[in-house]
Amino acid sequence: MEPVSESSRSRRRMTGAERREQLIQVGRALFADKGFDGTSVEEIAASAKVSKPVVYEHFGGKEGIYAVVIDREMQRLLSLVTQALSASHARVKLERAALALLQYIEESSEGFRILVRDSHAASGTGTFASLISDIASQVEDVLADEFKERGYDPKLAPMYAQMLVGMTALTGQWWLDVRKPRREEVAAHLVNLSWNGLTGLDANPVLTGATRGLVLSPTVDTRVSRPAERESKEQDKLRREQEKAREREQRERAKQLERQQRELEKAKEREQRERAKELERQMKEQDKLRREQEKAREREQRERAKELERRQRERTRELERLARERGKGLDRQHHGEI
Repeated sequence: MEPVSESSRSRRRMTGAERREQLIQVGRALFADKGFDGTSVEEIAASAKVSKPVVYEHFGGKEGIYAVVIDREMQRLLSLVTQALSASHARVKLERAALALLQYIEESSEGFRILVRDSHAASGTGTFASLISDIASQVEDVLADEFKERGYDPKLAPMYAQMLVGMTALTGQWWLDVRKPRREEVAAHLVNLSWNGLTGLDANPVLTGATRGLVLSPTVDTRVSRPAERESKEQDKLRREQEKAREREQRERAKQLERQQRELEKAKEREQRERAKELERQMKEQDKLRREQEKAREREQRERAKELERRQRERTRELERLARERGKGLDRQHHGEI
C-alpha cells in the first residue's frame, strides 16, 4: 500500500473555511494574472487541486470568488487611505494618503492589478473608479475646510479632490510596474507637485517628519474569511443577480426570435410583392411584344398587298403595251395588202 503524502493528509484535514480561503487565494492570483474573463473555473479548481464541483459548492462559480477578492482589496485600500486622512495637518494628510496608496501597491500588487483592470459586473462591490470616488469624497471634506481658512471658494473642493486623487492613482498605476524610485520618494514628489505647484517646486522634496517611515496597518484582516452570514448573503445576492441575468437573457432571446420572425415575415411579404411586380412586368412585356408582332405582321401584309398591286399594274401595263404593239402590226399588214 502506497504511503499517503503529507499534502494529501493536509487536503483531507482542510476545513470548509480553510478550503474557501484557499480558493480565494488561488482565484486572486489567477485574476491578477489573467483577469476575470481570462480565468476559468477549471483553472481555479486545478490550481487548488480540487474538482470543479467544490468550487461551485463554496462560491457558485468564479463570480463568487471574484466578488470576495474585489471586496477585500477595496476594503483594505480604503482602510489605509482612511487612516492616512485622519492626520491633523492638511499636508500630512496628503503625504500619508499618497504613501498609503503606494504602500498598498507595494504590499498587495496582485490586488491592485485586479482593481485597476476593467471591473467585471460579477464583483457586485463597485469598481476601482467608485473606490477612487469614495476616497475623493473624503479628500473633498479636507479641502473644503482648507479652502475656507484660506479664503478660497469651498464649492471648488470636489473638483480639486478629483484632481489630487486622480493624479495619485494614475501615478500609482505607473509605479506598479517600474517600482523606482522608492515609495517615500514618489510620495514626496507627488506632494511637491500638488502642494507647491509647478511654479514652486522643491528641487529635493522630502516628506515631513510626521510621515517619514510611516507604515499603516489595515483595519480589515484580509487573511481570514469574512463572517459566514455576510458571505452567505452575498452569495444569495449573487445568485439572485445571476437568475435575473438569465431571465434578462431569456427575454432578450425571446425578443430576438420575435424580431427575427417579424423580419422574416416582412421579407416574405417583400418577396411576394417583388414576385407580383415581376410577373406584372413580364405580362406587360409579353403584351407589348404581341402588339409589336401584330403590327409587324400588319406591316408585312400591307407591304405584300402593295407589292401585288404594283405587280398587277405592271402586268396590266405590259398587256396594254403588247396589245398596242399587236394593233400596230395589224395596221401595217393591212396597209401592205392594199
